[in-house]
Amino acid sequence: VIKCKAAVAWEAGKPLSIEEVEVAPPKAHEVRIKIVATAVCHTDAYTLSGADPEGCFPVILGHEGAGIVESVGEGVTKVKKGDTVIPLYIPQCGECKFCKNPKTNLCQKIRITQGKGVMPDGTSRFTCKGKQIFHFMGTSTFSEYTVVADISVAKIDAAAPLDKVCLLGCGISTGYGAAVNTAKVEPGSTCAVFGLGGVGLAVIMGCKIAGASRIIGIDINKDKYAKAKEFGATECISPQDSKKPIQEVLVEMTDGGVDYSFECIGNVGVMRAALEACHKGWGLSVIVGVAAAGQEISTRPFQLVTGRTWKGTAFGGWKSVDNVPKLVTEYMSKKIKVDEFVTHTLPFEKINEAFELMHSGK
Repeated sequence: VIKCKAAVAWEAGKPLSIEEVEVAPPKAHEVRIKIVATAVCHTDAYTLSGADPEGCFPVILGHEGAGIVESVGEGVTKVKKGDTVIPLYIPQCGECKFCKNPKTNLCQKIRITQGKGVMPDGTSRFTCKGKQIFHFMGTSTFSEYTVVADISVAKIDAAAPLDKVCLLGCGISTGYGAAVNTAKVEPGSTCAVFGLGGVGLAVIMGCKIAGASRIIGIDINKDKYAKAKEFGATECISPQDSKKPIQEVLVEMTDGGVDYSFECIGNVGVMRAALEACHKGWGLSVIVGVAAAGQEISTRPFQLVTGRTWKGTAFGGWKSVDNVPKLVTEYMSKKIKVDEFVTHTLPFEKINEAFELMHSGK
């Protein structure tokens, strides 16, 4: 058993608490990882807020991390002690019908136990003050050591800087993949990206790499426009600058609508606007943002009858074990940006400050 520091969420709506936790050794087909760096994501904040129907407390949150394998349980063959890895919230077992189908990346092998906050055998590897602590998204990167299933880990280039590539565990991969895998953006196309946070910027990067000629960034926070243009946005607009609905503004700006639109916020009203901003006959809109539980999307069926397509994406459609190492390689060869997504680097003790920076849009 390893004793180390972790940021524990004892209950919903309260700040995280840095505690000493005990991390049990990995059982069969499990891997214990020393987490070197982790990022914060809105999904962590969503669960912490208490709005997540799958949220269970007390829990160690975090799902964008990178580290070094400390030890492996019996039967583990893909990684060994000392390997550099990224934990994966969408695993890849290679055996379930989802993994065998090229149309999806949603491995279901450990979905039920992962959603309940436990390891595949139904138990937790974390204890604190004599209490069992739940796992989160199969990763729990807000701990100096964590235990994950062996299908939830990708071995990456040992030379990669972990304080940067941890972002490939969720946000960057999700946005980039939404553009190149889910939408399959084509050269010369016109794209609109709603929400210019980390995921939105990654979508813009993907659209640019795919050869889009016009990329319109949409956000009410104008402080984000300069960064969006650095990533490839050709122009940025705010819905608050017009009396007309944003979809009407975009349809007028683009002679009938955009070829591809992306919703990167998790707001069902914006999801509708993103679909309706698409061009009749071929426009495609991808939902990337995660809306709160129980919310529903709506539009007039005629929008779809007249040739628009509504799609969703999770982790950018990447089959995780196969593709995360390739994304790291693309970063190392400067094909994709990662460093530019990092705005602040804080010591672990200031994790609550990191959430405040995220909520304030900084």
